[in-house]
Amino acid sequence: MIRPGHINEVNPDSGNWIYIDIGFSNKSKSCGLLFGNNEPEEVLFNEAVEKICAFIKESSLPINLVVEAPLSVSFDKKGNPKGRKIEKQKEKTRYWYVGLGCVVLVGALYLLRAISNLNHSQEVRLFEGFISFKNKNEKSNHSKDVKILREIVNSSNKQNEVISEAELRMDATDKLQSSFLVSGLDYGIPPVLMRNG
Repeated sequence: MIRPGHINEVNPDSGNWIYIDIGFSNKSKSCGLLFGNNEPEEVLFNEAVEKICAFIKESSLPINLVVEAPLSVSFDKKGNPKGRKIEKQKEKTRYWYVGLGCVVLVGALYLLRAISNLNHSQEVRLFEGFISFKNKNEKSNHSKDVKILREIVNSSNKQNEVISEAELRMDATDKLQSSFLVSGLDYGIPPVLMRNG
């Protein structure tokens, strides 16, 4: 069973943790992948899917899966795509429906489809990672991003780093839904683990 995680499950002892910074590339190792307290690795998309599925099948504990991709989407009251509150910082935006947001959303869909097709007994709890707003001099680093997500989970002070569904809407009339509902998969609205600054 795949379901959205709960905020009170954002702690290192609530199950086995997997962190993935999804890249959806044909030739480059564009995915950062981290299992629990191990060291991160950078792998091709298919390798990430295979390793995650194998880990889930072998696990004797619930799985907490943190995916650095939009796991929920927002629409305005007319049904047009709209950014979520976390996707705007001052003049900068990283909306789920623009550019790279769409690419990694599709990658996440294929990952979750593979997990849903597995024959396994463990519960998989979803958490969204959001490490999109970086300093100008900070280069993208998939291994570093998954380590940041693990730091949030391991932190004793998670204030303003774990975002609930209620905090994602820009306006009360915005409609939030699972990113995967369009393909017949509804995994609810997972909490977002977000790095500040």
